[in-house]
Amino acid sequence: MAIKPSVVVTGVSTGIGWGTAKVLIQRGFRVFGSVRKQADAERLQTEFGAPFVPLHFDVTDEPALRKAARQVEDSLAGVTLSGLVNNAGIAVPGPLLHIPAAEVRRQLEVNLIGPLLVTQAFAPLLGAGTKLIGKPGRIVNISSVAGKIGVPFLGPYVASKHALEGFSECLRRELLFYGVDVIVIGPGSVLTPIWDKAAREDWSAYRQTGYGPAIERFAQFFIDQGRKGLPAERIGEAVHTALTASHPRLRYAVVPQQLLNWTLPRLLPKRFLDRLISRQIGLAPQGR
Repeated sequence: MAIKPSVVVTGVSTGIGWGTAKVLIQRGFRVFGSVRKQADAERLQTEFGAPFVPLHFDVTDEPALRKAARQVEDSLAGVTLSGLVNNAGIAVPGPLLHIPAAEVRRQLEVNLIGPLLVTQAFAPLLGAGTKLIGKPGRIVNISSVAGKIGVPFLGPYVASKHALEGFSECLRRELLFYGVDVIVIGPGSVLTPIWDKAAREDWSAYRQTGYGPAIERFAQFFIDQGRKGLPAERIGEAVHTALTASHPRLRYAVVPQQLLNWTLPRLLPKRFLDRLISRQIGLAPQGR
């Protein structure tokens, strides 16, 4: 019986990670998926069956990552890991003039340092410096439209995703030495439970800053767009392509209404785009 190719996916409890695990399992992969709660591990094992193996770790917890890597290595039985999908992440909102520095550090710790630590833990299993049997695996980093386009009031998140894009490019060139490829997926809005959480986000600390009305408009617009997003499985399909295509692209933009939400904003002059965003959410200069 043929051995299933194996992939590690971080943050599979819900959203993009869940959709990715679902698609990969349907396409014949064994998925090692990271969770932080035992209840999520049990739920996903029931849902996905034997091809799903839970890994218990937070992406910022180095000892837990090392333990998980040993668990995966034992299961691989000398064969290379086919892929690593760095998906786990958070979004910390707030205007940059007023957001606490600790919140920015938390954002970068999860969205940038986390993928670094995960990559360091699992890259040897992909064929980077070990004597495992099989061709080298691939790393897929889940970025965002925000990895290329700035969004007001999501500065920490945007900064983390811009940094992840640069991290991915440097990593790809360094791993040429081992034959391990690095591909970026940049989703737009994805229909996940995060939008219900966003609707409950407490912006009260910023209402007296002068940004109050603009923040309210932005939050509602952002949530409305998110609820019109792509199904999480659509991102999973892009991940599958990135892992299996004979000549994968360096980056896949998976964005609803791609012309309006990705192509045009990337082509328009940035000053013009500034004005469009300003008018849309009420950030026009005061007194002008």
